[in-house]
Amino acid sequence: MFVSDCLSVNEKGHLTIGGVDTVELAATYGTPCYVVDEDKIRENCRAYVKSIEDNYAGNGLAIYASKAFNCKAMCKIVNEEKMGLDVVSGGELYTAISAGFPTDKIFFHGNNKTLDELEFAVRENVGRIVVDNMYELENVNREAKKQGKTVNVILRIKPGIDAHTHSFIMTGQIDSKFGFALETGEAMQGIKAAIAAENICLKGVHCHIGSQIFEVMPFEHAAEVMVKFMADIKAETGAELDELDLGGGFGIKYSDADKPLEYSEYMATVAGVLKSACEKYGVKTPFVIIEPGRSIAGSAGITLYTVGAVKEIPGVRNYVSIDGGMGDNPRYILYQATYEMVCANKADKAKDYKITLAGRCCESGDLIQENAMIQRVEPGDIVAVFSTGAYNYSMSSNYNRIPKPPVVMVSGGKARVVVKRETYEDIIRNDV
Repeated sequence: MFVSDCLSVNEKGHLTIGGVDTVELAATYGTPCYVVDEDKIRENCRAYVKSIEDNYAGNGLAIYASKAFNCKAMCKIVNEEKMGLDVVSGGELYTAISAGFPTDKIFFHGNNKTLDELEFAVRENVGRIVVDNMYELENVNREAKKQGKTVNVILRIKPGIDAHTHSFIMTGQIDSKFGFALETGEAMQGIKAAIAAENICLKGVHCHIGSQIFEVMPFEHAAEVMVKFMADIKAETGAELDELDLGGGFGIKYSDADKPLEYSEYMATVAGVLKSACEKYGVKTPFVIIEPGRSIAGSAGITLYTVGAVKEIPGVRNYVSIDGGMGDNPRYILYQATYEMVCANKADKAKDYKITLAGRCCESGDLIQENAMIQRVEPGDIVAVFSTGAYNYSMSSNYNRIPKPPVVMVSGGKARVVVKRETYEDIIRNDV
């Protein structure tokens, strides 16, 4: 019935998440409100950790891509579930360190890390810096020398693969702001420069072909291409790299039209291709790193809103306005992301009302979904939008100076706040 098995309907006809009544959550914590099922997140983490054990005999590491959803509580959960952490900014790194996350299990990504961020990362002994370009390679080496350290790096490679996803989230093809290109020889040039750098230890290579991918073939192809490149490195430089980071991008279910494979199926299939490629090209099986983010957090979260005005325009559309919008979920206005929703206090009723779910921001395009089916709603009802655990809180803004919603985690039938609701005082805190 629902896009995630952590959602259900109770005897009152109310939507529940992790067994907790969402109508009661809305009454207790207010709306808008992000709600995340901690038990579902842990279940997803454990599935990836188990897949490393099953497919690589433990010779690997699943690292959570924290850009999907990052806060101190999430960092603590990821650490407790024996995963590493992928950060892409000084802010994400600072959050991880503040949560007590071991820095040797942190991988620092990004196509244009600032000099201050690199100084921070080297000082805190981040486990791996994923180097994106020659300019950054030089900066990392310079900073490492300044601090008297040798820094472990992985080079991000563009494997030239079209992952058949939205053009805004395709990152593996040659026309991308990320990484060193294979086709032009840039990647091998970067490898040789990293090997020659005095204060750098080149540990391996990385690729990421995109996000929200449902097919396994692009991942298989990426594994083959990257192992071939590792063999080329060995032949041309004599260096046999230890690590291969295959990125992430595993899709989740936003609607019934989405048909993601079981993540264990992705992992097993790709592992088979990787091992065969290593044998074929004569290189040792590397320590394998994967970066699931959305697939850990996305389906574990929902957002609750309160219905305000309902504006019916005969023969045109029915606008249902809510107390949130593009400030807490910009994904529809950015790339027409699909979502499913229910009226949380009428979840046992049929969806027989076509609406456009409209946000409260002063923008005509501030919409969460168009032509969506929901139960007939009226002012005061609670609407739950599904699969918002990833890239919603993390992409939220204060547009129109609207405070950001809180994040509430549920576990074992109980709820707790892990990120407080912003106040108006928070909005003006840095004004001078």
